[in-house]
Amino acid sequence: MVCFRLSPVPGSGLVLLCLVLGAVSSYALELNVTDSEKATCLYAKWQMNFTIRYETTSKTYKTVTISNFSTATYNGSICGDGQNNPKIAVQFGSGFSWTVNFTKEASSTYSIDGISFSYNISDNTTFPDAKDKGILTVHDAVGFRIPLNNIFRCNSLSTLEKNGVVQSYWDVHVQAFVQNGTVSTKEFLCEKDKTITTVVPITPTTAPPPTTTPTPKEKPEVGSYSVNNSNGTCLLATMGLQLNFTHDKVVSVININPNTTDFTGSCQPQTALLRLNCSNIKYLDFVFAVKNENRFYLKEVNVSMYLVNGSVFSIANNNLSYWDAPLGSSYMCNKEQTVSVSGAFQINTFDLRVQPFNVMEGKYSTAQECSLDDDTILIPIIVGAGLSGLIIVIVIAYVIGRRKSYAGYQTL
Repeated sequence: MVCFRLSPVPGSGLVLLCLVLGAVSSYALELNVTDSEKATCLYAKWQMNFTIRYETTSKTYKTVTISNFSTATYNGSICGDGQNNPKIAVQFGSGFSWTVNFTKEASSTYSIDGISFSYNISDNTTFPDAKDKGILTVHDAVGFRIPLNNIFRCNSLSTLEKNGVVQSYWDVHVQAFVQNGTVSTKEFLCEKDKTITTVVPITPTTAPPPTTTPTPKEKPEVGSYSVNNSNGTCLLATMGLQLNFTHDKVVSVININPNTTDFTGSCQPQTALLRLNCSNIKYLDFVFAVKNENRFYLKEVNVSMYLVNGSVFSIANNNLSYWDAPLGSSYMCNKEQTVSVSGAFQINTFDLRVQPFNVMEGKYSTAQECSLDDDTILIPIIVGAGLSGLIIVIVIAYVIGRRKSYAGYQTL
């Protein structure tokens, strides 16, 4: 737990702000704001990232994803008093800030009044060759009402999109106007958490069969993707992707076309992100993590797609365990493999090879093959089957020979 002592707040003395960073996900945040009597008045725990599309001086467009908040400061986060409303304020990177304002609606409800995100497009490191300069801000008037003495929970992925900026939030738990210094155990759920098609986190990694069988689709084309940072290439991925999802009891299959797919991402010491997007897919995120300090695995998949009826299909699961391999190596699986994200969404991969950490000179390291590709076990099986078949043939021949011998004796 890292604590920051902020400047005095009118009517409430000094405020103590504590932040806990998740052990695995670099953008898991938890804060507890207390008043002058050290009683909790505002609590929040959430995960988020930001995807920004901007125009370059050459009149092309680039996309960047902001997901590293390890250098964040939290000046301006307050409990609120008679003159000021509660507020969460986060500053990070070079000129980035994020603010959430709360308003007490009546004696029985409060609301998440609005969310603002500001970014410094003059930062050439984050936005190379950007046409515009200065601080740009997007504001969304959320106006979401919550009963007092309830903690708002939304594990499902929620997005806000405006002016080329997509704000993504999940695993959200927040309560303003905390009463008697105790965070409530009574939850007020967002609509997505009330439905059965979008639930996060999902503990089982195996999914029940869909309600209908999708039409078989041809094998997808294999694409090559990479993520770069200041040290060069930090993530490599080669794979053919086929998305299977169920919406309103209708099963659909989509092949990812790498020729029309954009990709971005980020690399951190403990996590790495690969994000794909195209015309009908807002984003498809693969989040990798380090475990036990010596292995990596696919921990999380987030997806949001535009459907033909104009609606948006979104699923997120941060409790996966696929593609496990030692650090310093790559993971490879040439055979078709299924990643079960939820009962409503699965990904089939073909000719897969990934290395999200310790990439040297932009090349894959030695690969650890999946069990599907490991055909060494077939050799003893084949040999054993052959020997068994030979023994059976010998026994049958012996029995037939004995019967013929008995028949000859009877004739004589």
